[in-house]
Amino acid sequence: MRLVRFGEPGRERPGILDAGDAVRDLSGVVADIDGEVLTPEGLASLQAIDLATLPQVEGSLRIGPCVARPGKFICLGLNYACNARSLGQSRPKEPVIAMKPLSAVCGAYDDIQLPRGSTTTDWEVELGAVIGRRAQYLAPGRGLDHVAGYCLVNDLADRHLQSARGGDTSKGRGHDSFGPIGPWLATKDEIARPQEIHLWLEIDGERVQSGWTGDMFTGVNDLVVYLSQFMTLLPGDIVATGTPAGIGIGMKPPRYLRAGQVVRLGGDRLGEQIHHVTAPFDDDETTSSSPKVGENHRTQE
Repeated sequence: MRLVRFGEPGRERPGILDAGDAVRDLSGVVADIDGEVLTPEGLASLQAIDLATLPQVEGSLRIGPCVARPGKFICLGLNYACNARSLGQSRPKEPVIAMKPLSAVCGAYDDIQLPRGSTTTDWEVELGAVIGRRAQYLAPGRGLDHVAGYCLVNDLADRHLQSARGGDTSKGRGHDSFGPIGPWLATKDEIARPQEIHLWLEIDGERVQSGWTGDMFTGVNDLVVYLSQFMTLLPGDIVATGTPAGIGIGMKPPRYLRAGQVVRLGGDRLGEQIHHVTAPFDDDETTSSSPKVGENHRTQE
């Protein structure tokens, strides 16, 4: 199944894509695509539905974040061998983790908004693993049993705020719009082998990242087991599993996002994201810059 959420920011409704890529409305069946729905029991109930009986959503629509109200957004650093080589670093002794504030979560076609004064905002295409069963102190080999499915993630970060300002790296990861997820959540029946996915990212049509999830130091199964030793993972939690080589900070000289650029990224069976990079809000602006319904792209592969 490919599960989506559609509608204006904060008012998204649950949906599912049919075989023809049309969005079918699930709001008469479930309240949202959240932790309750992403359990094995919840997904089994959705799997039993005849999609032809669901209303088809017509016209242009905004596709929102594919998971509602995740409890945690956990990011992995330096988890690809190719990225470590490009940065001149060795494999970490243990997986490097950081938390992304949930206010950073946005949709697959929403704008990326630069922080005020930012000249060092970087991109990272990633495979996101979405938890479907409570996981605590898992035994080796049991990680995938607790995954509901997968989604595309762009783990954006301002490198100056992340490193030069000291303390927690979430200072650079947490800006609004720095956590696009989706366009859809692909359940495990869609992706049986998460370590065989090609990921890529383009800036203004130039492909800067291209890698395979098989290049991870620590794969999805082991990552879920590892994280469960430190925190209880709950249905709806998102684990961004790291990025391949080609990020801006690793280029010579480094390159970063500028207002007016277009970021496009994708992965096998995960769909695509397309984002316009915008300048920061003026001081008197307090609302989101997310496009209105009908002003941005539909889901696409």
